[in-house]
Amino acid sequence: MRVLRYFAALVGVLALVAVTAWVLSWPFEKAVYLAPVIVVGGAAAVGLLLLWGKIALNSLRESRHPRRVLAYWLLGLGLLVVLTVLGVKLPSEGG
Repeated sequence: MRVLRYFAALVGVLALVAVTAWVLSWPFEKAVYLAPVIVVGGAAAVGLLLLWGKIALNSLRESRHPRRVLAYWLLGLGLLVVLTVLGVKLPSEGG
């Protein structure tokens, strides 16, 4: 059973390294050298997503009108996606 866990972890790390090398157009060797950093960064990103998901779910449960709040969240995310797809550039503060 332990060997299966090690194999699953190895496959997961290799997949994460391969995807990172592909997305960033790096040679696979460079991504392998940076594998510890990639794994820790991936774990941190997953941890943040889980934390903020738990916070959002708790906030949604405690609200008076959870359907309305969920509708506003979805509307905001949808608007963000539509504006991004359309290529709308928002003005920056610096000028």
